[in-house]
Amino acid sequence: MNALTKTGVCTDGAPPPKPFLSQGVIVGNMVYISGSLGMDPSTGKMVEGTITDRTVRALKNISNILEAAGTSVANLVKVNIFITDMKDFGEMNEGYMEVVSEGIKPVCVPMIVI
Repeated sequence: MNALTKTGVCTDGAPPPKPFLSQGVIVGNMVYISGSLGMDPSTGKMVEGTITDRTVRALKNISNILEAAGTSVANLVKVNIFITDMKDFGEMNEGYMEVVSEGIKPVCVPMIVI
């Protein structure tokens, strides 16, 4: 079997990962991104405001990681979204569409977390 080379991705444009994680990993022509919260990387704190505001921040963090890897949200293939209350689904979608607005949309698996 041929071994694939893994390259770590790290940017100041997203919150730093825990010591046992990477913000992203490039394998071949694919980029795998760790989960992201609506955390401001410059303060290390969750952004104030609405679910939409936090969704936009989380996706901007992901966008920054993708850009550091040489790609963009326009090339997303799959997104998993974890949400704790379905009443926030509409607001989350508003933020999602603000950032993931062009091109072929990725497949998405929204999950309710209890």
